[in-house]
Amino acid sequence: MNKTYETLGYTNILNQLAESANSMQAKEMIREMKPFLSESELRKNLRDTTQARKMLDLAGVPPIPSMDGVEELIQKAVKGDMLYPEDLEKIGSFLAAVRRLRDYLKKGMDRQIGIAFYGENLTAMEDVEEEIGRSIRGGKIDDYASGALRAIRRELMMLEEKIKTKAETILKSQKSCMAENFIVTRNGQICLPVKKECKGKIKGMVVDRSATGSTLFIEPEQVSRLREEYDMAKLEEDGEERRILYELTGMVADREETCSENIKTVIKLDFMFAKGRMSADMNAVEPSINTERRISIKKGRHPMIKKEECVPLDFEIGKRSRGVIITGPNTGGKTVSIKTVGLLSLMAGSGLHVPCEEADICMNCQVLCDIGDGQNMEDNLSTFSAHITRILEILKRVNGESLIILDELGSGTDPTEGMGIAIAILEQLRLSGCLFLVTTHYPEVKLYAEKHEEIVNARMAFDRENLKPLYRLEIGETGESCALYIAKRLGMPDDMIEAAAKAAYGSEGEGAAEQGLLARSDQSRLEKVKVGGIRKMEVKKDMAPQISHFTRGDSVTVLPDGKIGIVVKEEDQKGNVLVQIQKEKILYNYKRLKLKVKASELYPEDYDFSIIFDTVENRKARHKMGKGHQEGLEVTVWE
Repeated sequence: MNKTYETLGYTNILNQLAESANSMQAKEMIREMKPFLSESELRKNLRDTTQARKMLDLAGVPPIPSMDGVEELIQKAVKGDMLYPEDLEKIGSFLAAVRRLRDYLKKGMDRQIGIAFYGENLTAMEDVEEEIGRSIRGGKIDDYASGALRAIRRELMMLEEKIKTKAETILKSQKSCMAENFIVTRNGQICLPVKKECKGKIKGMVVDRSATGSTLFIEPEQVSRLREEYDMAKLEEDGEERRILYELTGMVADREETCSENIKTVIKLDFMFAKGRMSADMNAVEPSINTERRISIKKGRHPMIKKEECVPLDFEIGKRSRGVIITGPNTGGKTVSIKTVGLLSLMAGSGLHVPCEEADICMNCQVLCDIGDGQNMEDNLSTFSAHITRILEILKRVNGESLIILDELGSGTDPTEGMGIAIAILEQLRLSGCLFLVTTHYPEVKLYAEKHEEIVNARMAFDRENLKPLYRLEIGETGESCALYIAKRLGMPDDMIEAAAKAAYGSEGEGAAEQGLLARSDQSRLEKVKVGGIRKMEVKKDMAPQISHFTRGDSVTVLPDGKIGIVVKEEDQKGNVLVQIQKEKILYNYKRLKLKVKASELYPEDYDFSIIFDTVENRKARHKMGKGHQEGLEVTVWE
């Protein structure tokens, strides 16, 4: 049933709270938070939150260290593994933060703030912190970590200078043998760029050569001797550095127990101060806690809504009633109101402060809700089915220490049957002895509430003049949907309002008459507005298929001059036929032509008419094109 946490926004609150913590351990503790079932544990956690808030108000944000990897490094030291400079520097930073945190908490001891006395569990390991700080700087071992290291590094600097000086002296004295007038470094060795032909003049070891082979990079003998001294000194430096690191590692390992206790204490403080910071950010207060099944919230705000946009909620249940049924128009804030009560109850039950002026909130063994669509596509459940399935699960679990929140009870199905199911569910909740908040639109549910003294009606206030929801819960008042009133104010004609009223309230429309909805107004009929009509597309009649009088190849006589020609192209839509007469192609209307001999009588079935109609140039062009693409070549086709 942890879906309740997501639905009410409790999961979002925990995620927001985790962002205020520095250590991964505290973040994990926060994400695993849930309402307490032990009253003593809850009261202790609330005190911790309150005291953390007092310390924040008194001394500002505490210097909580980031302990990422510190525990692992301490265990590494205990195993005997050497810690590297950056590891020791991280531990040194942690020890410095512990010392500063202890000093921070001392400010609260004089004010007798309980959380401040956690400082007594913090041990400032100043000797280890000082030794690490003296030996390690910028992730490296400092020259002054030991006298021996300082002397070795001074010798190394002198040798480096001697090597460089010696190489430059040889470079200048043998200038004619050099390919370049500067020394170079190859494979970590100081070398001279010697011309290949001068190899014998410079005694030393060839370390490298140029890509062309014309230049040899030679380490002179004098430089080699100095480099060997330098290498020996480097080995001494490495040995001394390792000795220092093992010594510091041993100091950390020897104080494992103290380090572990410091870490545990810092994690606790990190967890508590995260809760305190959230309290300050929300301008929240410590709620009173009771086990007498009552909830009272004054000027409560939903934590995820900006304070300047949130209408404060006044809510009370448990003293004279155990159930509240909220009715009213949509978008009136019903869902936000019940979510606010549910979320603040979860927060208070988890030891968190709540955003309000004052609150007295009971412990609950469980907070269960059914809010929203809840449609389950995988199970192919309708909205109504999903609601009923969820509610049945709630009814199986509910008891006298539960807080139940149901939104739009009975919706999603036939109104008459939905109303009956809603009342049946309410009866089960009433008999269970739990606290419950329900929103609905059914007027019969309001009547059900009036019959039972432990159930009270409530409504969301609505500004009828400006047609705006006021998002203010009014307990003890019966809500109205205001649908007909809103429709009338928005200009729905009297005849439509009257028809709607009769359908809703019966043939006489008494309920509507009481609200003054049937009073005649200037808008008695719906004024029609002219709109453009649909312009249908004209359907063209199919043209009769053209009957060709002549076919290609027919021999025809052109009237009235009696010229003989051959049909090149059959007649077009205008009735014109292309005819060839003595190699000239001319258009004639079919009415001027008379069939002399049909093509079928003159030529075989697959005759190639291009022989007759094409020019010699055209036939040559066709022949060339058959062999492939010919740039600029054109062929006129007569179809």
